[in-house]
Amino acid sequence: MKKVLFIGLACLSLTSCSKECNCGTITNDEIILDANNNTCYTLTVRNSCSGNSKTWCFDYSVWFEGNVGENFCVTNVDSW
Repeated sequence: MKKVLFIGLACLSLTSCSKECNCGTITNDEIILDANNNTCYTLTVRNSCSGNSKTWCFDYSVWFEGNVGENFCVTNVDSW
C-alpha cells in the first residue's frame, strides 16, 4: 500500500501527470484584421506547462466567452 501511495504522490508532483499541456491562462484578447482583411478574434494563451504564449484566431462565440485571466484549453493542438 505504501508503494502505491508513493507512486501516486510522485505522479502528482510531475507536470506531465497533473497538467494538460494544451491549456493555460488567457493573457490577451484582441480583434484584428488578418492578411485578407477578415476579422480575427484572437486569444493569447500562456501555456501552463511550458510558460510559452501563443495567439490564435477563434470564432466570435469562443472569443466572447474567453476572458483574460481565465484558464483555457486549445483543442486539436499539441503543447506549444
